[in-house]
Amino acid sequence: MKTFSKKIKKKIVDLNFLIKKLQPLRKKKKIALCHGTFDIVHPGHIRHLTYSKKKADILIASVTSDKHVTKSKDGPYVPEYLRANNLASLEMVDYVLVDYNFTPLKLLSKLKPNYFVKGFEYSTNGINPNTKEEIKVINNYGGEILFSPGDIIYSSSALQRVNKPKLDYEKLISLMDFENVTFEDLKDVVNKYHKVKIHLIGDTIFDKYNYCSVLGQTTKTPTFSVKKDKEEFFLGGAGIVAKHLKKLGSNVIFTTVVGNDKLGKKVISELKKNKIKTNCLIDDSRSTTLKERFWAENHKLLQVDIVDNHIISKNIENKISKIVSNTRSDGVIFSDFRHGIFNHETIKLFSKKIRKGVCKVADSQVSNRWGNILDFKNFNLILPNEKEARFSLGDQDSAVRQLGTKAYKFTKSKYLILKLGKRGTLTFRKSAVIPRDFFPIESLVKNFEDGLGAGDAMLAASTLSLVVSKNITISSILGSLAAGLVCETKGNHPINKKMLLNRISEISKN
Repeated sequence: MKTFSKKIKKKIVDLNFLIKKLQPLRKKKKIALCHGTFDIVHPGHIRHLTYSKKKADILIASVTSDKHVTKSKDGPYVPEYLRANNLASLEMVDYVLVDYNFTPLKLLSKLKPNYFVKGFEYSTNGINPNTKEEIKVINNYGGEILFSPGDIIYSSSALQRVNKPKLDYEKLISLMDFENVTFEDLKDVVNKYHKVKIHLIGDTIFDKYNYCSVLGQTTKTPTFSVKKDKEEFFLGGAGIVAKHLKKLGSNVIFTTVVGNDKLGKKVISELKKNKIKTNCLIDDSRSTTLKERFWAENHKLLQVDIVDNHIISKNIENKISKIVSNTRSDGVIFSDFRHGIFNHETIKLFSKKIRKGVCKVADSQVSNRWGNILDFKNFNLILPNEKEARFSLGDQDSAVRQLGTKAYKFTKSKYLILKLGKRGTLTFRKSAVIPRDFFPIESLVKNFEDGLGAGDAMLAASTLSLVVSKNITISSILGSLAAGLVCETKGNHPINKKMLLNRISEISKN
């Protein structure tokens, strides 16, 4: 799979290469530099670049790296490697480089172009302080600043507000190309899920969906009256993670706690029916968690929860510790919904019991409870959502890239996937700061129906993929595809291996 030709890719270079390349050409040829974000290349950019090329023999376009794009909390809409390729695809552009500095001052001082060309808007209403700094650097080496003419000023940000283009698959394929991942690689990993043994520990929830018709408002009070048409039960929480793991083909062992009630028996029956090996510990002091939702005309009217969130007893805590110590597996997942199994102390205790060399993964999906993703230290992979990360770090204001970097460093995890809902995910690795150590993946939902369970599917597929491939890019992609599939049906249904393989084939054909 190649999204861009070798000829185009050769135009994307680093600064040191470019300086050497231009050195013998400077006496005879004029060099122009255009610098910007180039988030979405629009008619204004084309006019600007065309004007710049007319003024020089060699046109260089430099793009601001993802790290320093701060106009939006989510960073650039198009990642740097795809922005660079887009510019390199233009015939008038001779070379493209990604500038990893906050301003182009260092680039100007080293590259020393004859012309630094800025947009028309930078010359109106006085020269701003940043441009004045650039002019100083240019004057020092004897260059010239030019402003391209333009009676119409275009803005990538403004265009996105009016009609943001759908680039989900383009971004995905560009990421795969950059990371040398093919569709065959993805299929090969999925086809090896059956070789993986996972020990899953977590809170079980039963989800009940009541589908209703709205009859109208009652006459005496401002209350809606609805008629219940049908109801469905879904095994949720860590229970649905177990079903995902099983349906995807892996060998899963599930350790959980339920109440000594009818719903607890239903949990055990459901797990047996799905042939999931289970250590189901009965707690007489609690009720099994039920989350009941009422839907009408595709809208959730109300949610009623039956929960008992007190911490598990020392007796059950010790039983889980022994089970974790004695269970051999390729990977261990802590699926935390804060309904009694996990807290600051038990996470430390259970983590110490995991055998050496086992892939450790933790996911926190706390909706109306207080959890703390920072409790999970030194795991191979953690998957917090944005709300959880902001709460744990006490950070309401940072952009998501900075937020993910903070969480990654605090937890000392090997990898972190920050879940951003309909905006997709951001994956962090290594330094989590320098380029290519973090990358986005768009939400890969085709036709959205219901977001319930997306995180559970992502947790299952990401973990299996990481165990098989040891590749966080493959893990992130397959996790996102699994989450997208779940969102395309109402209710919390497990996905299977065939569904995932079919979606990979569908994207590759398109």
